[in-house]
Amino acid sequence: MFKDSLTFAHFRNRLAHAEALPQLVLLGIVSGLLSGLLILAFRLLIDLPLEVWLPDTNSENFEALPTWVRMMLPPGGSIAILILLWKLPPSSRKVGVVHVLERLSYHQGQLPAKNMLVQFFGAAIALLTGHSVGREGPAIHLGAACGSLIGQVLKLPNNTLRLLVGCGVAAAISAAFNTPLAGVIFSMEVILMEYTVIGFTPVLVASVTAALLIRVTYGTEPAFTIPALQIQSVAEIPFVILLGIICALLAGGFIRIMVQTQKSVSWPLGIKLLISGALTGLVAIWYPQVMGLGYDTISEVLQGHTSLALLAGLLIAKWLLTPIVLGLGIPGGLIGPTLYIGAVAGATFALLVGYYTGESYSGVGFYAMLGMGAMMGAVLNAPLAALIALLELTGNPNIIFPGMLAIVVASTTVRFFFNQPSIFLSSLKAQGLDYRQEPLTQVLSRLGVASVMNTSFVRCDRIIGCESAIKALEQRPEWLVLEDNQGIPRYILLPADLQYFIDRESELNGFDPQLELDLLEVPAIRKDIVSLGINATLKEALDRMNSERLDALWIQNYSKEITGTLTREQVEQFYTQKID
Repeated sequence: MFKDSLTFAHFRNRLAHAEALPQLVLLGIVSGLLSGLLILAFRLLIDLPLEVWLPDTNSENFEALPTWVRMMLPPGGSIAILILLWKLPPSSRKVGVVHVLERLSYHQGQLPAKNMLVQFFGAAIALLTGHSVGREGPAIHLGAACGSLIGQVLKLPNNTLRLLVGCGVAAAISAAFNTPLAGVIFSMEVILMEYTVIGFTPVLVASVTAALLIRVTYGTEPAFTIPALQIQSVAEIPFVILLGIICALLAGGFIRIMVQTQKSVSWPLGIKLLISGALTGLVAIWYPQVMGLGYDTISEVLQGHTSLALLAGLLIAKWLLTPIVLGLGIPGGLIGPTLYIGAVAGATFALLVGYYTGESYSGVGFYAMLGMGAMMGAVLNAPLAALIALLELTGNPNIIFPGMLAIVVASTTVRFFFNQPSIFLSSLKAQGLDYRQEPLTQVLSRLGVASVMNTSFVRCDRIIGCESAIKALEQRPEWLVLEDNQGIPRYILLPADLQYFIDRESELNGFDPQLELDLLEVPAIRKDIVSLGINATLKEALDRMNSERLDALWIQNYSKEITGTLTREQVEQFYTQKID
């Protein structure tokens, strides 16, 4: 009932005009709350069973399992995932951040509920059975889908739908790491790829709402146990730069291994999943720390409680295993494993520096933390999000300068020297897709057609009496909309041309009110038109004109009635004004 009310129609119209900051804030709260609840359910689905059956009620204690269990558990999980995906079409199996970017770029942010359910249960199975994946990527998909479905259910404009996806992503990162500001920056830097005032506020509200929900449930403790960190001397700056370069090499290799696995392995789904399970089980015989989230291992590394031999083994094992199993199709995330690899690489580097130089340095935990930020920034091509996450996880402003240095070096090296975009965009390109975010696309995607369309029009039949035509012209419309026999708009005609024709005919032959005019025969500027929904963005409108090779559209409301017209000139004029 509410959706059909005048109040709700006004609410939607204001959203289409991108002027409704209070309404967007309200939607941000709703999106943050529902996304937070979904992520909370996802975390509980993983944590509660693992606490019950893993030794010492520790949800990450895969290391204490017998060797044969560690070896057989991941293949068993692969079989369960195969059963989940077996009857589904390929389009419904797409999950993760790459799927979110694809839906934003090619489907106006409309994420299907079926893919969300596949992500929810598929990732839960993978993590419950010890696959070497993370929960943050699935959480991002779940949050984005939750925000998108809110907009779809309420039939909100597509420019608002895109923003709700960003709200859900921010809420997901906030709920996963207990880092609300990093969630906002990640959403705008990696997903929306833009910073706007109208977009920042609802995304921020959604992130804070989800963080409050998680803190009520799990407390205020950060995801990792981190010691006090601070650089001891400016003499260590070359070591920080060198660590950034090392993380760039690891990040570049990680991206390339995953993308090449996706592109080159064309086996059936069942074989790929079973191989990924077998590889994980095999590695877990010697290095069980690669199983599951590995947050307990990261905490141990940050505390400096891990030997150099173990660190080197874990680094090689995790760095090779994770991109392969993700490339083979395990529906998990890569952000957590990226932080794991960065922490282990930083700690290994710190121990080697101390061993060969014999000099005092800032400690294993310090370099492990820098490695986490550098690896995250380089793999995701999100340096600002990595730096903010580093700051929120440590709660220590002294980490900003060395963290910034390591992250910038790593991100710049991967982006410009290795010529690799983020792992998400690399995966999209491997599928033959692209995330189109040119300046024109960004500007036109922010605004709905309702904000630019012309509502000054008069509907006419093709054959019209001269007197009726004059009455229509007296209303001073911008366009005359010509309809077919079924009442469907087919053309628009410039009223000034019709007025000139009538005036000329009256001068030559005298005015005849009974004279019938064929408006398709009158010399005038006419444009063919096709329909477009009022929830569409200006980018969709321009795409529709280009695909239909037309220069005008008629905009239909939710009752399928004409509510306005839109021409190519109006879209171009709007964009020109924005540029000016």
